[in-house]
Amino acid sequence: MTIKDTPEEWRVTATATPFSGNKTSVRTDDVVMPDGSVARRDYQVHPGSVAVVALDEEGRVLVLRQYRHPVRQRLWEIPAGLLDVPGENPLAAAQRELYEEAHVKAVDWRVLADVYTTPGGCDEAVRIFLARDLSEVEGERFQVSEEEADMEQARVPLGDLARGVLAGDLHNTCLVVGVLSLAAALAGDGPDSLRPAEAPWPARPFEA
Repeated sequence: MTIKDTPEEWRVTATATPFSGNKTSVRTDDVVMPDGSVARRDYQVHPGSVAVVALDEEGRVLVLRQYRHPVRQRLWEIPAGLLDVPGENPLAAAQRELYEEAHVKAVDWRVLADVYTTPGGCDEAVRIFLARDLSEVEGERFQVSEEEADMEQARVPLGDLARGVLAGDLHNTCLVVGVLSLAAALAGDGPDSLRPAEAPWPARPFEA
């Protein structure tokens, strides 16, 4: 049996947008169930995101510590950001986020994983990249603001992060998926076997 997610779309008899924010909105759909009944589903409409596991030559991952108000915690995370422009190339967005948040660039890029962060209540899709052969970006740093102005940065051995995930000490979705995916790749066929950085992404189609 092939274990693979497949596209499917149940019939919607009515839809509304009760809230529209700066980057996301809330949509209400009346969805026809298999037995013919209609159920109302509310969910957040999200533009999508990218995230980066930046791995240096010493086997350390670049991580950032940032306050996240909805969960009232300061979380360790990997560089990440929104796909602000419809159809934006996710690799270009990931390279931009790595520069803006960490002032770092990378030569080798691969796709680690594609995930839906909260498919029961949000349509956010995230592509998580592996970036290797890191170096500092020349010139002035990007000027950050708001929560990002208070970020801390560190480089932590991959094994320490994996143990932190399993111990329940690290909770950010992209960090958890990225770290464990990289650990699985290293234990399997190696990072060079990962999908290329420009691999198709049906959840958020883009122009090469």
